[in-house]
Amino acid sequence: MKYCKKCVMPDTRPGISFDERGICCACNNHERKAKVDYVARMKELEKICNQYRGMNGNGFDCAIAVSGGKDSHFQVHIMKEVMGMNPILFSVEDNFPMTEAGQHNLKNISEEFGCPIITLKPNRKLQKRIMRKTFEKYGKPTWLVDRLIYTYPLLMALKFNTPLLVYGENVSYEYGGTDAEETYSAKNILLNGVASDIPMSELLDENITEQDLSMTIAPSKNELEKLAPIYLSYFVEWNSYKNYIFAKTRGFHDLQNEWDRSMMAENFDQVDSAAYLVHAWLKYPKFGHACATDYASRFVRYGLMTRKEAVEIVKKRDHDLDSRCVREFCEFCGYSETEFWNIIDTLYNRELFEKNAFGKWVLKNPVWEE
Repeated sequence: MKYCKKCVMPDTRPGISFDERGICCACNNHERKAKVDYVARMKELEKICNQYRGMNGNGFDCAIAVSGGKDSHFQVHIMKEVMGMNPILFSVEDNFPMTEAGQHNLKNISEEFGCPIITLKPNRKLQKRIMRKTFEKYGKPTWLVDRLIYTYPLLMALKFNTPLLVYGENVSYEYGGTDAEETYSAKNILLNGVASDIPMSELLDENITEQDLSMTIAPSKNELEKLAPIYLSYFVEWNSYKNYIFAKTRGFHDLQNEWDRSMMAENFDQVDSAAYLVHAWLKYPKFGHACATDYASRFVRYGLMTRKEAVEIVKKRDHDLDSRCVREFCEFCGYSETEFWNIIDTLYNRELFEKNAFGKWVLKNPVWEE
């Protein structure tokens, strides 16, 4: 593994690239923001909004894909309070037990900004079946939920005739990925890796039908042409920590005094549920980095910590899947914890990991031994 010379992101992140200086594309893209005229880009956003403003009379003239998190609060603020649009919000909730913060935040975003939210809760029985299959075969237990997070807003925007559909950041451009083009258009959002499709034939069995999976199928090419999905991160200087500070002023709750997550570098991102975070952590056995690396790298880019400080956070936290995540995940899916860890053991990338004298998987080339 090779690591970015500026942050702590390794070259094993899918789609990441490094320049001749050994600096990752996410760090370089962040530096480019200093040269962007965001005043001019906000005028571009206003021009786009004007194309759709009032298009349904007194009805909704745009839609926003939200989770209730810090970025969602910021997105709704920009579209409703700054741009003066009349948005409807679309959200997907998994069926896992929610944290107190997660329960509060989704209600808060509606009450604070005065917007209706239409929320999809997946078929609970189907979710359990799909989770077990995609966890054991691909190491992607939340594939169904993640896929719906992207397809559901597209399907609903068509139903509500709100072509202007707003997403937060372009994940590939902000953090490194296969679709790292700087563009406001989110028409290729399904190519970002998070929402990547799994062939229908690999999911179907005697208990899972095509009908069950109908909402995971994206609109046709012709239908997508009727939509104008955009990334808000193109028009504003996107910064996860800055969005968090803003959201707190509007009633957003982090996990302070509720839960100190052992594998995270912060307490304000993906705060909705514990079981979901198993998926986020599974990057570790597959790619040798996980949640702590992600945010420690962002903090370095934002100037909130040094690379040396980031390395220490990664060393202490990245490997340490929180016991609450394991417990709630197993309770939902019906695994014993022994079964869970046996599956995890099969997912470790042998090119990146080896077992030490105690039988514990350890990285062969950790960032703290560069």
